[in-house]
Amino acid sequence: MNEVLPDKLSYLRDIDIFRDLAPDEVELLGKRAPMQQVASGTVFFSPEEAPEVLFILKEGRVRLYRLSADGKALTTAMLDAGTIFGEMAMLGQRLHQSYAEAMGPCLLCLMSREDVKSMLLSDPRIAARIAEILGQRLITAEQRLSDFAFKSLPQRMAGLLLELARPPKPRLFRQVVGPPEVRFTHEALGEMSGTYRETATKILNEFRSMGLIELKRGCVILLDEAGLRELSEHVELR
Repeated sequence: MNEVLPDKLSYLRDIDIFRDLAPDEVELLGKRAPMQQVASGTVFFSPEEAPEVLFILKEGRVRLYRLSADGKALTTAMLDAGTIFGEMAMLGQRLHQSYAEAMGPCLLCLMSREDVKSMLLSDPRIAARIAEILGQRLITAEQRLSDFAFKSLPQRMAGLLLELARPPKPRLFRQVVGPPEVRFTHEALGEMSGTYRETATKILNEFRSMGLIELKRGCVILLDEAGLRELSEHVELR
């Protein structure tokens, strides 16, 4: 991909871990770190091809997942813009046996081991922000594991919908802001909550009958966020 350096620099300046850097420092970083656009649905990292690389997610959302022996996907993390991930032993970052999938159009900054060592870890400002991000990632991972261990499928589905919710897409000649939406198929939601599409559809239909959501093709509209939160934290479906 041909890159225009000024555009790349504006992207890098907006990334949280680089916010303390001077313009000349960002420019140096931009010259060393290539950027890559990834189309929605692309699996851009897999166990079969696992080079040591650090990804910095500038735009979009990425799902990390593993596959069981029978091909069932287990989502281990959902990453939003501004975070870092990858295969980088010196940062304690491992994607061993994991896949990384773009859940929408993504813009990634790629860094090699040498660049991470010389340009990131050598700067205490950046190193501190990286430590903060990785600490928050650990907390999130522990919460996800706890949910899988102690929560029922309906509870996990309710929590997942709240986690994935985004403002509705703007529509031509409409300025009214509607309820938040989750733009994933039932199959994708099933994979992310650790179940099959048929089970996910059954749970979503029960949520709809309870007045919590509205279902449209490829989209779940959250009508009652408070009700979903209560269900996620305390209440079991009967």
